[in-house]
Amino acid sequence: MHILIVEDDEATATYIQKGLIEANHTADHANAGDLGLRMASDTNYDALIVDRMLPNLDGLSLIADLREQGKDTPALILSALGEVNDRVEGLKMGGDDYLTKPFALSELLARLEALSRRNNAESKDTQLTVGELKMDLLGREVHRGETKIDLQPREFRLLEYLMRHSNQVVTRTMLLENVWDYNFDPQTNVIDVHISRLRGKIDKNFDSQMLNTVRGAGYILRES
Repeated sequence: MHILIVEDDEATATYIQKGLIEANHTADHANAGDLGLRMASDTNYDALIVDRMLPNLDGLSLIADLREQGKDTPALILSALGEVNDRVEGLKMGGDDYLTKPFALSELLARLEALSRRNNAESKDTQLTVGELKMDLLGREVHRGETKIDLQPREFRLLEYLMRHSNQVVTRTMLLENVWDYNFDPQTNVIDVHISRLRGKIDKNFDSQMLNTVRGAGYILRES
């Protein structure tokens, strides 16, 4: 994998870069948030490792700016802030995983490999269809009938997972582990927030509801 490390602490960056190279990956380094944003915008990296506290532009803003550009490069956030609320904030801003400092290099590598496996598995299909809902994975477009639906990268990933598991009950834990690639308190409202936004886009102004809540169990996407 070709990975960008955005980390202002030189010792930490060197430690990570050395470990990645020894694991047969290639790694670039940016020591400030604004530089990291430019590099991540201009180059198609396989993954990003982003420190949360950075000069010029913080890590969460960097990731949010990339998502606004439509770049969905998997991003692993590094931070000394490890409370549930801190992790939730990182994931809401577009991060795909969250690793607290200090960390073991072996765990960081395992998390990157998990992100890569998920992306490779999801790239096999280029078109998904559930009833009148259609998703073009290459063009990154979603339509319900003749109506084009604009989604943010996280919403797109969430809908993709739901479409791949259509007519099945999907639990909060399943979504956290497969859409956010992180396992923490399943009672967090990060799922509710994104489901609500997604439902407003794919169901509002249509005659039938496709995305339904199964009380006490999770969510289900059904053909309308």
